[in-house]
Amino acid sequence: MENNVKKAEGKLGVLVVGLGAVSTTFMTGVLMVRKNLAKPVGSMTQYDKIRVGQGADKKYLKYDEIVSMAKLDDIVFGSWDVYPENAYESAINAEVLKEKDINPVKDELVKIVPMKAAFDHNYAKRLDGNNVKDCKDRWDMVEQLRADIRNFKAENNCDRIVVLWAASTEIYVPVDMNVHGTLAALEAAMKADDKEHIAPSMCYAYAALAEGAPFIMGAPNTTVDIPAMWELAEKTKMPIAGKDFKTGQTLVKSGFAPIIGTRCLGLAGWFSTNILGNRDGLVLDEPANFHTKEVSKLSTLESILVPEKQPDLYNNYYHKVRINYYPPRNDNKEGWDNIDIFGWMGYPMQIKINFLCRDSILAAPLCLDLVLLSDLAARAGRYGTQRFLSFFLKSPMHDYTKDEVPVNHLFQQYVMLKNAIREMGGYPADEEID
Repeated sequence: MENNVKKAEGKLGVLVVGLGAVSTTFMTGVLMVRKNLAKPVGSMTQYDKIRVGQGADKKYLKYDEIVSMAKLDDIVFGSWDVYPENAYESAINAEVLKEKDINPVKDELVKIVPMKAAFDHNYAKRLDGNNVKDCKDRWDMVEQLRADIRNFKAENNCDRIVVLWAASTEIYVPVDMNVHGTLAALEAAMKADDKEHIAPSMCYAYAALAEGAPFIMGAPNTTVDIPAMWELAEKTKMPIAGKDFKTGQTLVKSGFAPIIGTRCLGLAGWFSTNILGNRDGLVLDEPANFHTKEVSKLSTLESILVPEKQPDLYNNYYHKVRINYYPPRNDNKEGWDNIDIFGWMGYPMQIKINFLCRDSILAAPLCLDLVLLSDLAARAGRYGTQRFLSFFLKSPMHDYTKDEVPVNHLFQQYVMLKNAIREMGGYPADEEID
């Protein structure tokens, strides 16, 4: 096998939708690491080593030793947001990072001024910023975003662009095959200004793909998880990935549920609740927005502990997920899991997990990895849904029109990630998912 990946040359423009807690933590961290003032802890692309070859030829290599990856020095940041504050002001306001960890890169952050957002208040009623585009219809929204991407690329002398959604969760948009089933139907709906079926995030995704940029959905929005977008990604030969960053509680669930399954213990119920107080929590306090998140968080367990495979153990468990907006916590989210299991002869036991996490601190390295790996996929000629990125995502995209079941098991997802990097590096994919 040989490595056919185009070299990562020139600048990589990273355009982030939303300049809030997650994106400013991501940007500040990258800029600080570039100056050797911080470490990119939590980033697989910066730390992880993968075995390539077997037996006497076995080596453990970092990703950039296997394939050509964009370097942190090559990244140029831009963004869109409904609030006009620059990245420095926004990072200070987010109160995730201490001022002493933001100030050394203040000069660079101040220059990241968000472009006007393509926004529809009905999709996030709790947000009321005024840095918003005036769009005639959804198609005009797409055209304006395309122009933004082209201008940013030219002004910043970028060779390639990746677009990452790190904005709020939109209200739930159920898949409607009459609108979302084909690219032609989607475009017609955009031109007809069908606001009910066309979320603003779909306009961002369409614009990115049309401009030859991979698109990553970091919220649980329906956005690229529709056949029309799969068709567009195929037409433009661009990678898409989603959905929803797998940061705290779902990371725990996708890593801990395999313990129960592998040990053949039974599950009676799994209750998950979260308290958080940042803008994400505020938006999710709206029931219609929470429903989008609930659908993504609920799907994880059911594909790991499958009733049909082990009816004695998983036939009738109760799974509940809650998110509570609690302002005093700000970005320091608490994910609390109560797991009722049973063992030998059906005797009950309990497990409690209390993850006092920092949402943006966990999300920032995911943003970096998803951006760099999506750029890699594009240079390797991989397009459409990038299943190998499921490791980083809460509700991995899959072809539900063909009853495909997504892989949610963390360690199986890791095998998919390693195999994809091996293949792109010209090595055989030599691990199997059992």
